[in-house]
Amino acid sequence: QQEAMGYTARAPRWAIAFKFPPEEKTTLLRDITVQVGRTGKLTPVAELDPVRVAGSTVARATLHNEDEVRRKDVRVGDTIIVRKAGDVIPEILGPVLSLRPADAQPWEMPRVCPSCQSPVVREEGEVDYRCISIDCPAQAAERLIHWASRGAMDIDGMGEEIIGRLIESGRVTDVADYYTLDAVELSMLDMGRVNKDGAPIRLGETVAKKLVAAIDESRMRPLARPLFGLGIRHVGKTMAEALAAAFPSIDALMAASEEELAAVEGVGPKIARCVYLFFRTPDNVAVIDRLRKHGVSLEDDVQAAEEDALPQTLAGLTFVLTGSLTQSGMTRDEAGAALKARGAKVSGSVSKKTSYVVAGEAAGSKYDKAIALGVPVLDEDALLRILETGEVPAGE
Repeated sequence: QQEAMGYTARAPRWAIAFKFPPEEKTTLLRDITVQVGRTGKLTPVAELDPVRVAGSTVARATLHNEDEVRRKDVRVGDTIIVRKAGDVIPEILGPVLSLRPADAQPWEMPRVCPSCQSPVVREEGEVDYRCISIDCPAQAAERLIHWASRGAMDIDGMGEEIIGRLIESGRVTDVADYYTLDAVELSMLDMGRVNKDGAPIRLGETVAKKLVAAIDESRMRPLARPLFGLGIRHVGKTMAEALAAAFPSIDALMAASEEELAAVEGVGPKIARCVYLFFRTPDNVAVIDRLRKHGVSLEDDVQAAEEDALPQTLAGLTFVLTGSLTQSGMTRDEAGAALKARGAKVSGSVSKKTSYVVAGEAAGSKYDKAIALGVPVLDEDALLRILETGEVPAGE
């Protein structure tokens, strides 16, 4: 039953973690602002008087949606109770009603987008309001940041500050524009600051050359990466990998019917509908055509993959990776992909069914749980031997 229910990218769908009660503090709710995400979703965010909670200072916390704000009945000016959900994510529990100001008013979601002033809509059966304007600058910025992120196209060095300056200059408006940049113009990008002589600070030749090299390198990512990077609603990393496995080219995916999409393992009617509509939106198709024109690979070489396929010597084994892999220089994602290439399953959580936990430098709670459950723990040297030989050495 557990195998049938499966896993998300981070957790098993069949399990719930129960933890010790988190530390709770009170602080003042100064304001509720609205953040616009890359899919147009409007998220209310609590702006707090900074307070120290569970080892770090919390100044902002998501309120998720308008219904959640109403359920908790938090208002600007309230003294609120804040904690960290799972000891990580700041969460507001609710107000201290005895300390509520007399003039505190219930909060409502704005009916226009705070970024582009376009009307926002709430679809039937959903809790979220969304900006539906294709010209919304907040969505454009988030999409550009997401495309360059490590989990998507991994354009090393393309951070939020540089992306922001490229947007302000008008040089980049969608993800295809990344592939039209050259080192000369990037080196002259005004970073919005001045030096001690009052001259504008530019990005510089060295950084520009590294950025262009990173952009060029990103052109040949496997299909799952651009699928994730496009920001299709409900399509995360795991779903992008499933779609790429079923449709090894963007053309095949674009031609698929809703029924064919829904037949992919893990894809239900709702996700299939979102994917289907995404590829029938003219603006999205235009961006995909431009990506293709600029040399971005939008297909996987199935024949080469079959020829290069490694023996599935790790089939039936489940690995969990924790900590930093400093010796090999690999990220955990890269190490996970290498294990999967030999047939292993890579999970985000430790259970009694975990075969091995690979603990790198500064391993965290997953290492502790492995010890508690008696799951074998491997160091990075053992991982490298496994990847080299394709087998877990005897005695490991």
